[in-house]
Amino acid sequence: MTTDHLPDASRAPHRGRPRDASRDRALMDATLAELELHGYGGLTTAAVARRAGVSTATLYRRWRSKEDLVLGAARDWAENLGPDLDTGALRSDLSRLLHDKAAALEGASGRLLRAVLGEAAHNQALADALFGDFVVPLQERVLAVVERAVARGEIPPVEDPLVVAEMVIGPMVSHTFLVPPAPGASPGHDIADRLLPYLLRALGHREVLDTRTD
Repeated sequence: MTTDHLPDASRAPHRGRPRDASRDRALMDATLAELELHGYGGLTTAAVARRAGVSTATLYRRWRSKEDLVLGAARDWAENLGPDLDTGALRSDLSRLLHDKAAALEGASGRLLRAVLGEAAHNQALADALFGDFVVPLQERVLAVVERAVARGEIPPVEDPLVVAEMVIGPMVSHTFLVPPAPGASPGHDIADRLLPYLLRALGHREVLDTRTD
């Protein structure tokens, strides 16, 4: 989750009292809760304001419409995959990436994504926000992992690394969101472990000696 996001409506010069960051946080938390309960279609700004304990006037000073509010929430809960640490090997780099993605899907950003995916199919502004805040970070992480593996000689050059990102996103989202989990199971981390060997084979992976020195 990012903490430095400000909605578009807030970028104009501020007049009067400074904004109360705690109200922003309460409104973002309330938006996620209402989305989970009612989906995009059933969400109302009045219900969000009531849950956050603020007036609708306070909400509209920050977000001009329901769509702006949800876009703000998408950016606020944008996926945070954590730092891309070079482990020295593709297998462990990919494993870390897959499990970071699993944690994101099973956390607040995944809960928001699940609640608004249907609306994004016919709301271009929301689709663009989800792509920029949820897909692009993973694409960038995959590109870095693949480039390091090629440089180490673990895999041959990859013609289209973005396809590798799709091979991560598709199975992990569908398994986490659509496959009924076993009691007590962690579906995201389960598919992360199962997907890893297939990705390694698809990339033509071969082990190489890590010659790095501490």
